[in-house]
Amino acid sequence: MADTRERIVKRVAKFFKDGDLVNLGIGMPTMVANFIPPEINVMLQSENGFIGIGPSPEPGMEDKDTVNAGGAFVTILPGGACFDSAMSFALIRGGHVDATVLGALEVDEKGNLANWIVPGKMVPGMGGAMDLVVGAKQVIIAMEHNNKNGAPKILKNCTLPLTALGVVKWIVTELGVMEMTCDGIVLRELAPGVTVEEIQSKTEATLIIPDVIGTMED
Repeated sequence: MADTRERIVKRVAKFFKDGDLVNLGIGMPTMVANFIPPEINVMLQSENGFIGIGPSPEPGMEDKDTVNAGGAFVTILPGGACFDSAMSFALIRGGHVDATVLGALEVDEKGNLANWIVPGKMVPGMGGAMDLVVGAKQVIIAMEHNNKNGAPKILKNCTLPLTALGVVKWIVTELGVMEMTCDGIVLRELAPGVTVEEIQSKTEATLIIPDVIGTMED
């Protein structure tokens, strides 16, 4: 599982360019902070009120007052800044976030996203995800390709309550990289050792297969 998640977040980290302001959702997306290429100057935002997230602290070096929106310990890089929730959501709702990285329970071929309600469990609500997916310029989904029961998470139509309609741009899983287009989901990259037949067999939505497919490199 750890290797699977690391493959996903390493690939996600390659989407960003100098000067981007990027929000990382809770869970797996927070791992992206550990793999930002050193030559790329990206400012990472946490919706609980700061920008400038750095790598996870070394064991024993955690600061109880420095946590991300999911409550996990993080570091703040030089030049980072803390502020209140009003400012944090002004950045998000004002369209200043270049990309947000989120997990998902379901994504469908229309770019719809369901990521806030877990069947059979009590959850407090969709939280900041609702604002992020409509406020950010680009929505990147980082998730395992199938759920714990082996069922597809990339569907023809979402079955769970939606977070937002038509917002997803990229999906990155351990099997490949997919781009959402007006024609549907295009398979752009395959992980080493994964075939087109395998990724399609684990996907309910019909993937569009281009003539040239890249390799998903770590």
